[in-house]
Amino acid sequence: MQAEFTIQNIHTVAKHVWDAFRSYKVWAFDAAMGTGKTTFVHALCDVLGVKDTVGSPTFSIINQYQMADGGIIYHLDLYRMNDEEEAIQAGVEDVLYSGDYCMVEWPEKIPGLI
Repeated sequence: MQAEFTIQNIHTVAKHVWDAFRSYKVWAFDAAMGTGKTTFVHALCDVLGVKDTVGSPTFSIINQYQMADGGIIYHLDLYRMNDEEEAIQAGVEDVLYSGDYCMVEWPEKIPGLI
């Protein structure tokens, strides 16, 4: 993929990324705070025809969206997780192994689960 990633072409880039990596169910977004992880997940959801309100799951930890084809996307923000046990208690492990798509922000919080 040769496309430059800018906010102006974020949907084009999201479509290219989806086409290249759709076979992977768990996607880990490892980047500094404020770099656009949630914005990219939102663009990806737009490309996939999600009609639900897409937002940061910073406080809910896990958001669930339905794709136009009926599939499920889980959007996880693990920034507030202190350890893997806390993530397990929040249902993160169940979501990761559900077989549905999982977009994970702050995956470094749960290295043993990913």
